[in-house]
Amino acid sequence: MRLILLGPPGAGKGTQAQRLVARHGIVQLSTGDMLRTAVAAQTAVGLKAKDLMARGELVSDDVVVQIISDRIDQPDAKKGFILDGFPRTVAQAEALERLLADKKLKLDAVIDLVVDDGILVDRIEKRIAEMRARGESIRPDDNPDVLKRRLAAYHAQTAPLADYYRGKGLLKSTDGMAPIEAVTAAIARHLAVPAPRKAPVRKAPRGGTRGSVKARSGGRKAASPKAGTRKPAKKTRRKAAPAKKRPAGRKLPRNSAQKRRSGRARRLTKRR
Repeated sequence: MRLILLGPPGAGKGTQAQRLVARHGIVQLSTGDMLRTAVAAQTAVGLKAKDLMARGELVSDDVVVQIISDRIDQPDAKKGFILDGFPRTVAQAEALERLLADKKLKLDAVIDLVVDDGILVDRIEKRIAEMRARGESIRPDDNPDVLKRRLAAYHAQTAPLADYYRGKGLLKSTDGMAPIEAVTAAIARHLAVPAPRKAPVRKAPRGGTRGSVKARSGGRKAASPKAGTRKPAKKTRRKAAPAKKRPAGRKLPRNSAQKRRSGRARRLTKRR
């Protein structure tokens, strides 16, 4: 199973990705983690990415796509993967599609976690207040102003991916504001494979069993001849009806002409 998780910062993509990994036995592929791994391994593409980052330049789409290509070729990704943080633009989505096509692979679904920006900002403000009350340190990027800038960048660059994948019939939208368990259940329904339809079972007649019905129906099939092999029926001659007995010394006329001749003979006899 090959998936993409869409959603703005704070939508809960990381939580749902971990649950999908545990449920389906696939791997989560984060762009940042893949970049760091490639740089640490000093692969050819990793060294290229390291050089770009050292000069303060953004890593190009070609480099990122190559890193993803190398990563999904590894054995643990053969069963499937979840892409987290990539693609971020329609151009990256098109590059990913070409990459998968070259490997004779395709995406199964794109899960879009739909959330409300205002509620996300309220959440982070509440979390910061709770952390300060407990005396915990707060990361520099964990504040409402940074979140608002990240949300604006998401809507400008990544949100159009929803329409892109909707046009391809892959988008599955889910209410990301629902409780975590409800979101997990909704994603599971989106990814559920329909069970195959079972053939109807013939009911047995009273006093019989399904086996006896099957045996009788099988017997009828065996007894019926195949098409084109039926033998022609033998022609039988109809037996003639027995002849009527005639009175002794008298012959019955066979037809009307004989009747007339016999009648004429009697009249001549009388005249004489």
